[in-house]
Amino acid sequence: MEVADGLPGLVPVRDSKAPQGDTLCFPAASWTAFIGDLKSRRP
Repeated sequence: MEVADGLPGLVPVRDSKAPQGDTLCFPAASWTAFIGDLKSRRP
């Protein structure tokens, strides 16, 4: 998985094994909440 930066308000994500494939774009606030939730689940 690759996550790009530099797009205000958006976080583009793509499959690093298929870089010519589709990209998913998430609102930055949603991505931040998602990553925060993942980090809170660490042992």
